[in-house]
Amino acid sequence: MIIPNNLKDGDSIGLISISRSISPNELSASQILLKSWGLKVVLAKNIFKKHNQFSGTDIERSNALQELIDSDLIKAIFFVRGGYGAVRVIDKIDFTNLLKQPKWLIGYSDITVIHSHIHSLGLSSLHASMPINFPNNTKGALDSIHNCLFKSESKIQYITSKQQAISPIKSEIVGGNLSIIYSLLGSFSDIQTDNKILFLEDLDEYLYHIDRMVIALKRNGKLQNLKALIIGSMINMHDNKVPFGLTAKEIILEHTKDSNYPVIFDFPAGHIDDNNSIILGKESILKIDNNSVTLLQ
Repeated sequence: MIIPNNLKDGDSIGLISISRSISPNELSASQILLKSWGLKVVLAKNIFKKHNQFSGTDIERSNALQELIDSDLIKAIFFVRGGYGAVRVIDKIDFTNLLKQPKWLIGYSDITVIHSHIHSLGLSSLHASMPINFPNNTKGALDSIHNCLFKSESKIQYITSKQQAISPIKSEIVGGNLSIIYSLLGSFSDIQTDNKILFLEDLDEYLYHIDRMVIALKRNGKLQNLKALIIGSMINMHDNKVPFGLTAKEIILEHTKDSNYPVIFDFPAGHIDDNNSIILGKESILKIDNNSVTLLQ
């Protein structure tokens, strides 16, 4: 897997939305932070456009992303927000120049479309918070973005309920938003999970649909040959009048109970303020002790 070069002081980075529209006020604080890191901020041509719920038409969004990808000046691309829309433009993008001159692509949620697609091309990317979230993110979450981009390293450690201690696991980590990964099954952008650590997170879903999606991943072999399964935030779940009967955690445990790999919950990444950054595609070390989990990249 190709890892993009570290950013350095004075580098130019692009800000773009390829999903839901965004306003200038929603980006002002994040631009101040990025400039304080020594970065020069370049706004994509479509950045404040609006077409229905999207940040411009499909053509406007895809052309704007293509321009940032093809620019020799731009060293990283921040997707400023998620929502929905990335899948509408993914097949309009030519990633040839990105493979010739790799640059960091940064985001989460709907941007899982981008992550999964470019991983099929052999390129690493950064699952991390996006500028619209920066004002509410913890210092740790923001520091993790900086460390990953400027040093290509990350350490995420948290205390958890008692776990069975195991030997460190060394493998690439892939994944992102469960709903997006489910929607990409069978396409060129489909995620490859064999012998890898799989990370999943989601929000605002009905519990029966979590069940449906996990079963779909299992039936497609995505949960069969993992090194480990890491579950990030699973928040704001819904239920029907007749309860489904299981929580999101219980659903995942039910469908992985016969697996021979560890399943870890409450990992601090996803749709939460403490959204720690994960370098997707990079060989990582996962350590599980009796009461703590550590991911080293």
